[in-house]
This record gives sequence, C-alpha cells and structure tokens, in this order.
Amino acid sequence: MNEISPIAPASVEPQAEVSIEETGADQAADEAAADVESPVANPAEPKSQSDWLELTKILVFALLIALFERTFFFQPYNIPSGSMEDTLLVGDYLFVQKFSYGYSRYAFPWGRFLPSFGRVMAREPERGDVVVFALPSDPSSDFIKRVVGLPGDRIQMLDGVLYINDKPVPKVRVGDFIESDNGYEHHIAKYRETLPNGKSYYVLDTVADGPLDTTQVYVVPPGHYFMMGDNRDDSDDSRGIVGYLPGENLIGKAEFKFVSIDETKTQWWSFWTWPWAIRYERLFTLID
Repeated sequence: MNEISPIAPASVEPQAEVSIEETGADQAADEAAADVESPVANPAEPKSQSDWLELTKILVFALLIALFERTFFFQPYNIPSGSMEDTLLVGDYLFVQKFSYGYSRYAFPWGRFLPSFGRVMAREPERGDVVVFALPSDPSSDFIKRVVGLPGDRIQMLDGVLYINDKPVPKVRVGDFIESDNGYEHHIAKYRETLPNGKSYYVLDTVADGPLDTTQVYVVPPGHYFMMGDNRDDSDDSRGIVGYLPGENLIGKAEFKFVSIDETKTQWWSFWTWPWAIRYERLFTLID
C-alpha cells in the first residue's frame, strides 16, 4: 500500500442580447450557410489509434521510471513479523535506500537468477545500520536486521548481553515494551544498547535466560557481516538460519517509515476503520 475533491464546473454568464438589422446580403449568406452542415465532433466517438498509442507510450515510460527508481534508489517494504520490535512493528511500511552499499545482483528484480558480479560502487555498512538483505539460504526471501558484527569481529551473547571483540556492549533498562494480544497486555523488558561507535537503539528481552541469550563465539569472516534482530529472543538472525551474511547479499539501508498500520484494529476491506488503525506518531519517522 488519496482523496480527490471534485472541482465544480466554472459558471458561464449569459451574454447580453444584441439586435442587429440584417441586410439582404446578410440574409443570403445565412441561407447559404444553412445548406451546409458544419462538422461537429462527437464526444462519444472512441479515441483514435494515435491517441491510444500516445497513452500507451506514457504508461510504458511511467512504468520504466518507477522500475528504475525502485531498482537504483528507493524500494518500499512492509514489516510482517516482530523480530525488530520495537524499532519496527508489524504493519510498518518503510523505504529502503538501495544505493547505500552499492549494487549487487540482489538489487535487481529476480536478481537471484543472474550470475554473480560482486558489488558495484561498494560501500561498507556501519555497525548499527538496519539493513535489508537476501537470505543466503533462500535469496528469494528478504530479511531485515541490524548489523552488529563487521568482518573480523568476535561476536558472542552471554547471559543476554552482547559482546563484541570480548567487550560487553552497554545495556541499560529503560522500561517495558507493551504489546496487546486479544485484549491482554504483555510487558516485555526494554533496554537501550550502545555499540562501540556510539550508535544507540532499543532491544527487547522477552525471555530471561532464553536459548539465544548465551551463544558460542562467532568470528565474522572477511567480506561478511553478523546480523541480529532487536527483539533478541524472537529473531531468526546470524545466530541461526542467517549465519554470516555475505556482502553481496546486502540490498539497502532502511531509512524511514512512511506509514504504520495496527493490523489488529482493521482489515483491508473495512475502510471505515482505517483512520483508527493508523499509528500517526510513526508516520514519516527515521529508523534508528
């Protein structure tokens, strides 16, 4: 995933009547003109072939421009799962900047079918960037996670604390994230985490001493990255199916949300409930 106000037709003032005495010559001219039927365009006639051809060209050009922008500049996505809560919520719609890290085959529609050509105009992501990427085991699936590990880093989770190169990342409790499920409120511990480069963001700890709170040491290979979801106990990331992410699989950086819809409060067909389902405070906000 506009309202158009109808434009009232312009009013026309009646012209003042003017009495003109016709001469004999004028009358003859009028009679001659009456014998000739002046051609009048019939508004109901179908468009000519040239008109349809012109319309087709306009539509083709518009589609090409949209495809060019979607491939090289910005692509919209929506969030279907809670793995990045509360940075990103289910029902958030966001734009991803495609040129942030250069271009690989995965920047293109159906790029997984193209032969690999590496990355063109390649740039390295920064620690803490929220990134969309093609899942290495299934490039037809796009994931969104946060970069926590760069090539050569040692990454580990110990008792719910992230360690980078054997140093704990500061993690401070800031309150609760509250989610509603069938009318019931669930409170989840919320923390602010600050990476070595100063990047700060919120993370959730749903399960104390959960199975992902303590892990082995991961050493990120050259040309790869370590990705984690902000909802640490409910994220398929580099601790599991994602593994070490090849740089080629980067698609772009998530920049900002342009709309957010609480899907528990509406359905696509119940348009009269849409205004109450929009999270207005999240419209056009940057992604930290």
